[in-house]
Amino acid sequence: MSKVLVTGGAGYIGSTLVRLLLEKGYEVKVVDRLFFGEKPLSEIENKIELIKEDIRDVRKEIFEDVDTVMDLAAISNDPSGELDKQKTLDINYLGRCRVAHLAKLSGVKRYILASSCSVYGFQDGILTESSNVNPLTTYAEANYLAEKGILPLGDENFCVTALRQATVFGYSHRMRFDLVVNGMVGAYYKYGHFNLLRDGTQWRPHIYVKDTARAFIAVMEGDKAKVNKEIFNIGSNDLNIQILELGERICKGIEKPFKFIWYGDTDKRSYRVNFDKINKALGFKTKYNVEDAAKEIWEKLEEKSLDWDDPTTRTVNWYDTLINWNLKTKQILRNGEIL
Repeated sequence: MSKVLVTGGAGYIGSTLVRLLLEKGYEVKVVDRLFFGEKPLSEIENKIELIKEDIRDVRKEIFEDVDTVMDLAAISNDPSGELDKQKTLDINYLGRCRVAHLAKLSGVKRYILASSCSVYGFQDGILTESSNVNPLTTYAEANYLAEKGILPLGDENFCVTALRQATVFGYSHRMRFDLVVNGMVGAYYKYGHFNLLRDGTQWRPHIYVKDTARAFIAVMEGDKAKVNKEIFNIGSNDLNIQILELGERICKGIEKPFKFIWYGDTDKRSYRVNFDKINKALGFKTKYNVEDAAKEIWEKLEEKSLDWDDPTTRTVNWYDTLINWNLKTKQILRNGEIL
């Protein structure tokens, strides 16, 4: 069985993807800075090769026995990307281009980029891979620049694919409550209701975390002629959901009355995405729905294997904590104080 290198393998999607790869019998290397700790991989650490390095300066040697690179390492959402715009571009754009170039130079056969439907910005109509992009944040811009920098590397010996993922939801070993479905379930568990941004008619595309991991594997195992130098939207047409309906479906999943509080001005951001291309090319379809995911998260909260108050479950807050801690540490060292 071939060997797969997953950058960002301790992350929200990565820790799920790594487990699916192991279940299918692949050998797995993980490259991750472990900003959120080693816990997401603690149960499987003896089954993988874990390399604590930054993709901006990762060693070429780690690619030499690898067949496929799945490149997920990134500053992972819009708010986090705005904390330090240049660092976001350095990691999400230049860092991933570097990984792709090193992979090709090392004889890796396939490279799969984790991109995002955020590159479309907010537009009318149902968006396909051929639609115009409109990146409105540093995170979205970096994803699009990475696509432009990496896809031309594809040739008969190096298969390159970019996956534009819908908004991900569901339980993960590196849990995130800053994603809309997960956050709504967690808030209801904590407060007995959740907040909805007015007016609830805005559309968003979604995908369960295990489904997006399945898509990476489907592309890796797919016919090179169908995926090389291609972009695929990853999600389900059935999971283009308006926010008010999303709340109703979450409450159905957790078997609770629909209780919410409106907040903010009317959200003008609304977009739907078409996911037919990957189905036609590879026969890929999603398996999981919002109700099942909501129920699973609720049960994890009830059994205390998930903690709503865990600071690492909100990406931008945790990055901000690390930044402030780093600045404080530097100040203490400058002052000659003992930590």
